Amino acid sequence: MLRSLALTAAGILAATTAYAEIRIAHVYGKTGPFEAYAAQSHNGLKLGLEYATGGTMEINGEKIVLIEKDTQLKPDIGRAQLEEAYGDDDAHIAVGPVSSGVALAMLPVAEEYERVLIVEPAVADSITGANWNPYIFRTGRNSSQDAIANAVALGGEGVTIATLAQDYAFGRDGVAAFKEALEATGAKIAHEEYVPTDTTDFTAAAERIFTAMGDIEGEKKLFIIWAGGGNPMSKINAMEPSRFGVEIATGGNILAALKAYKELPGMEGATYYYYEIPQNPVNDWLVKTHFERFDSPPDFFTAGGMASGMAIVEAIKKAGGADDTEALIKAMEGMTWETPKGPMTFRAEDHQAMQTMYHFRTEVQDGKDYGVPVLVREIGMDEMQIPVRN
Repeated sequence: MLRSLALTAAGILAATTAYAEIRIAHVYGKTGPFEAYAAQSHNGLKLGLEYATGGTMEINGEKIVLIEKDTQLKPDIGRAQLEEAYGDDDAHIAVGPVSSGVALAMLPVAEEYERVLIVEPAVADSITGANWNPYIFRTGRNSSQDAIANAVALGGEGVTIATLAQDYAFGRDGVAAFKEALEATGAKIAHEEYVPTDTTDFTAAAERIFTAMGDIEGEKKLFIIWAGGGNPMSKINAMEPSRFGVEIATGGNILAALKAYKELPGMEGATYYYYEIPQNPVNDWLVKTHFERFDSPPDFFTAGGMASGMAIVEAIKKAGGADDTEALIKAMEGMTWETPKGPMTFRAEDHQAMQTMYHFRTEVQDGKDYGVPVLVREIGMDEMQIPVRN
């Protein structure tokens, strides 16, 4: 009898302990070609959880447990790791991944397990578009937000643009959205070029672009959509596109990639984040804390990771806990919360975070070994008509 009572008490205690934890799985490409992006995202997620909980790492008295899963930037592994996170680890919410291709493989798993997946920072429109399901939310920007912001910054009557992008979901979705956004500006697309993600020699692609653009009159730009290594900007710039009247243009990127921007002072585009641009208390804390802990400024995906962490805390507070997925979804649809970029809002129709973007112009500044994206103007979320694609 005493043994039975002891076992019952132990069972109650175990159940109570289990429910006293909020389990969050970060499923991201910890190893692989985008390790730098992944590290920033992970540091940002931890900082977001810390900031939003006032340093306690608890929500309503329940301890946050952060579980790490490595996708190795491979879709099949990403899917398996998310299954393990929801199944074996019983994660309430998952965050990630880095790659759009991996994200697309993971989306059905969230629906199968009926658990929330916050996509950060994968960009492809199809994540909150054709492949979306109700368990998917995204704090990162999508291809359309990148595209429309860059169209606002670069487009105009009499402007002709060629594109160069990687031949996978990120690149193709990005170009498709950019073309659609440019229509409203009066600019025209003259040529599209897609190359493998591991391309290092851009000679043939550049020659095709220059041939297509050579005889066109007026302002001409080559808009590059690129992620990871390869650095097409420096290599194409070395081929002197100015001989054909072509200016290079691109969106924002991580600090390491901005080193190539130093060769292109005055280049314009639109960016998701640069640590000196947003002026708000959250970003002030992020910049100060990041310098103190890492002796460096927060980067592109650090801000995104922090936004996801802050969204999680806000959603769980609103839902009254993490165990009821339907309550979480209801709390998150239409939810506005603070981030290093200022307020973001999950659009109810597709759970895409509406957010500010930034039109920049590159400057060379003393003491910085990269081209600095200096703010031209903020592009507010109300200014961008982001299509609902799901």
